[in-house]
Amino acid sequence: MPETKTQTKKSLHKRHDDLAQANKQLEILSGGIFADGELPTFAKKIKETGQFPLRPKKLEILQINVGYMCNQVCEHCHVDAGPDRKEIMTWETMEQCLEVIKNTGAHTLDLTGGAPEMNPNFRRFVEEASKAGIKDFIVRSNLTIIRANKKYYDLPEFFKKHKVHVVSSMPHWTRGKTDKQRGEGVFDKSIKALQELNAVGYGMPDSDLRLDLVYNPNGAYLPSDQAGMEKDFKKALMEDFGIQFHNLFAITNLPIARFLDYLIASENYEDYMYQLVEAYNPAAVANVMCTNTISISWDGWLYDCDFNQMLDLKVNSKVKHISDYNEDLLNDRNIIISQHCYGCTAGAGSSCQGAVA
Repeated sequence: MPETKTQTKKSLHKRHDDLAQANKQLEILSGGIFADGELPTFAKKIKETGQFPLRPKKLEILQINVGYMCNQVCEHCHVDAGPDRKEIMTWETMEQCLEVIKNTGAHTLDLTGGAPEMNPNFRRFVEEASKAGIKDFIVRSNLTIIRANKKYYDLPEFFKKHKVHVVSSMPHWTRGKTDKQRGEGVFDKSIKALQELNAVGYGMPDSDLRLDLVYNPNGAYLPSDQAGMEKDFKKALMEDFGIQFHNLFAITNLPIARFLDYLIASENYEDYMYQLVEAYNPAAVANVMCTNTISISWDGWLYDCDFNQMLDLKVNSKVKHISDYNEDLLNDRNIIISQHCYGCTAGAGSSCQGAVA
């Protein structure tokens, strides 16, 4: 990648890069090979398979982004998260979210970031939300946060106390590939954090303390078979470090923010979009996460998914903010789409829960 080491440690936002602007990214995703008809737009493609307009099914997942601040600056990050991002959900917005959580028909609450644990009200929010009777309470952790500072060392115990389902990023079972994507020293800290989660009971075969890992490819290619990779990960992590976990989710990198920046800088953008379009799978369209999820941003706006949130594509509904939340109205909407959606419908499909087809 052409940037210097110091530059890559800053978010696009901090570098005042054009691609920090959602409209600039959308321009790229709608221009070039899509504008001149070389590749069909996503809308055209799903019309061909009789799936336009894309509509929600039953709401199952509330995904809440509690802030873009993170202790890492991963090169594939669609959130463009990092230590220099100051967008953090306030307690007032969290209270509005708690109201919704108490009354929702959704069975899963999914907290994400940045590093959600860096929100100063994170623990208070988890304590309150865990009382709401949600069936599956996910926190997406980058693992290194557990070792980042003494104030986070007790997170494994805290997660256990509130029966949090931990979903953690782990791009590979080797140091080289992990550190290349996520930063120097990340692998060793991640291994230590996984061992600590195992020590309190997470990831054990019969344990209801769920520990799942997330894999993102290290370059401009699609993930290989999720089930096969899960076996490889389990074997390698067990043999090398005595680590156990439940499931591996393989997530396709979407051409947004820093991954889009990487694709353009490495001159892989067109090839990657061709790969996504050629791997289009109508069966994956039927199960994309925007059909059963609402994404809530740090400032309370509502989106069809976390990716649309990063492109500032708010829901196509009268209800656009958590303060006006109405599940019936939200269930009666058309989902906003653009060419990045090909990332969720390629091959076995992709969602925050891994493959979908």
